[in-house]
Amino acid sequence: MDTELDSLINGVDLDATFAQPQAADEVRPRLPQQDLSFFGKIPVQVTLEVASVELPLKDLMEVDANSVITLDKLAGEPLDVKVNGNLFAKAEVVVTSGNYGLRIIELAGPGLKGIAS
Repeated sequence: MDTELDSLINGVDLDATFAQPQAADEVRPRLPQQDLSFFGKIPVQVTLEVASVELPLKDLMEVDANSVITLDKLAGEPLDVKVNGNLFAKAEVVVTSGNYGLRIIELAGPGLKGIAS
């Protein structure tokens, strides 16, 4: 039985079996960009998170109409813009034509463009 295993091992070119890693200077060809315009019609939930705090349920049960709950952000700090619950950007609130709006200050990562790569 060992001779069968030895013949199998010796008969295989292990260097040819495993793919050789590409050199760092080799450039992979870019894949053609896909048309993602179809996805632009899918509705997503955009929310603005002012701040948050974790507190014991006991403290929350003692809240009344005059209570103040201190949050974890300082006044004037950029607010979190979330898309479907995931951080998308940091923003500040503005008023435009009588409505609230968001001025994006910075994107978190590649923004939504990252889904194409």
